[in-house]
Amino acid sequence: MKTFLSLILASLILTFIVLGSGAYNMAATEKHWGITEKIIEWVRESSIEARAKNLEVPPLDDTEVLLKGAEHYNAMCTTCHLAPGLRPTELSIGLYPQAPAFHQRESVNDPAKQLDRIRAYFWVIKNGLKMTAMPAWGLSHDDDSIWAMAAFVVKMSHMTPEQYENLISSAKDHSHDHDHSHH
Repeated sequence: MKTFLSLILASLILTFIVLGSGAYNMAATEKHWGITEKIIEWVRESSIEARAKNLEVPPLDDTEVLLKGAEHYNAMCTTCHLAPGLRPTELSIGLYPQAPAFHQRESVNDPAKQLDRIRAYFWVIKNGLKMTAMPAWGLSHDDDSIWAMAAFVVKMSHMTPEQYENLISSAKDHSHDHDHSHH
């Protein structure tokens, strides 16, 4: 038992020495080690699922909710997450990990899975994600706006550029002015 504990202690010390030496490259231009990427993904997905699974989803089927979500998404999210018809931006290209392009994600037809996805998106939009450049919009936006964005993101799957532009135009026509002077 002493030998086992000594080996663990020696391994931990060696790990700290190697990591502290700068051997692990933190540059956004270098991918994580495969095992590091898998651990980060597992921790991230587990964290989101644990915190989002019991969120109560408000009614989101109203057209006004979709328009509000579209307006907020267009104003705040397209630089990193893009939108149908938009080319990658200088910022989106330089992110690691890459921000998901939601309009390219698979649609979810199962209502229960769709609600799970909306809950997860709400939680991430509200709280942000460490070391991903995803801000915590809950510090400057109310829950209704965040639920609207989460619902919109789910509806973006395989949306055409024309559909996206029509929604943005409709949102502007319905006075969904996105104002960044949050008091």
